[in-house]
Amino acid sequence: MSCVEQLKYKLYLERTSFKEARDYIEKNSDEVYYVDPGYKIFKDYYIIGVPPVAMGVRGKEMLFTYVKPCHGTFVMGIDSEEEIARLRENEKAKIKKSLKSGGLKAQADSVTAPVSFADVYKR
Repeated sequence: MSCVEQLKYKLYLERTSFKEARDYIEKNSDEVYYVDPGYKIFKDYYIIGVPPVAMGVRGKEMLFTYVKPCHGTFVMGIDSEEEIARLRENEKAKIKKSLKSGGLKAQADSVTAPVSFADVYKR
């Protein structure tokens, strides 16, 4: 596994909070995608943070948060059309999956909440 610092990157924010990083990405990107912590980018790197974790696309550049232990959260930008295409494809798959009949919304609708304390123990 290599280090993200070996890639050509631009640093936009240093030692900031997850919320400030997300706000920066949302305001400075043409497209914003929200991924789960642990989302893998550039084959070796995992995005960590407090959900929703924003990843932005601005032209050919991908903006994302990078957490460096003992130094804090940074907002970095790296030019990578290949990684942007992979991000778009992954997000498209998520959206289609949730919109299908029998998807996440249908599962949530089929579960009924207990109406009383006694009902909790009947299940």
